[in-house]
Amino acid sequence: MKGKVAVMSEPGKLSFAEYGLPEPGPGAILVKVVRTNVCGSELHIWQGHHPTKKSGVMGHEMVGEIAALGEGVETDYAGNPVQVGDRVAAAYFITCRKCAPCQQGQMHLCENAYRHWVKDPEEAPHFHGTFGTHYYLPPDQYFYKVPDNVPDAAAASANCALSQVYFGIDKTGVRYGDTVVIQGAGGLGLNASAVAKEYGATVICIDSVTSRLEKARQFGADHVIHMNEYDTVEKRVKAVQELTGGKGADVCMELTGVPAALNEGINLLRYGGKYISIGNISPGQMTSFDPGLMTRKALTIYAYMRYDPWYLNKALKFISQNIEKYPFDELLDAEFDLEDVNIALDKSAAREITRATIVANR
Repeated sequence: MKGKVAVMSEPGKLSFAEYGLPEPGPGAILVKVVRTNVCGSELHIWQGHHPTKKSGVMGHEMVGEIAALGEGVETDYAGNPVQVGDRVAAAYFITCRKCAPCQQGQMHLCENAYRHWVKDPEEAPHFHGTFGTHYYLPPDQYFYKVPDNVPDAAAASANCALSQVYFGIDKTGVRYGDTVVIQGAGGLGLNASAVAKEYGATVICIDSVTSRLEKARQFGADHVIHMNEYDTVEKRVKAVQELTGGKGADVCMELTGVPAALNEGINLLRYGGKYISIGNISPGQMTSFDPGLMTRKALTIYAYMRYDPWYLNKALKFISQNIEKYPFDELLDAEFDLEDVNIALDKSAAREITRATIVANR
């Protein structure tokens, strides 16, 4: 039996290849992809901005069904028994537990994180990314069983978007009563809004797209700032100050992927505030920055790349516990067949849609 994968030969160019489905080795599993999303990272890759991924099988956010279990695989990474047919979500990276960062407890910075993701699709087991009918999970790639009450559309976003912002908010120490400004109301921003709200924060979302800001309110945002109405940094700073009694935000999260957001963010913060950078992941994209203001305000800047893989389990539980409160299944606003993944990428890059999902097996 064969499966199919979407292969990027170079940024902006995509074709399809078919390979025989591999038998999973010891400690590995083969997953049949149910849904896979177009994440902001895919757009960076598609546009040629990613520092390491320049070709190969794309895709990393997904929910799937176990198609085959390798020898010794009886549970997920939380100890839940698994069998063929169970729905699972997987961290998109390896956690080797042996490299220098892993030995320092920084699992999210594993030096071998992309060991399989960057492989050429001609190299077995071929299914290295989620833009395909199947996805091969080697040993050391954490995966978790999806709770029964979590729909596919919600589960597909748990890996990456929700796990990433959950990790950032948790590690930074957002507290009850904080005011959190979220720059960008895309997939990352909407999930961050819900998590920050559940932490007891007052949430302010900034974006330039009306529909995104309307969705942000559904995901817990107390206030929204439209960049077309507040069309300068100075106006947005004043708006945040008015909403915070003149002091500025306790925490600001950059979830846009726009370099200029960094300098704006430090202006939005109070003295002693915290800045979280997650969206800007492409080195070489430069912007002006005021280090003197950062020092004068005694700010702390946190930058997070990936997440400790067990945060995916936390994210799935978060959705399960709040499924009636936030419209997680509405995060995806456009659906495409696998054969149309290039259209999904182009429309997402043009911001014609907020979050695209690919149905891999019709």
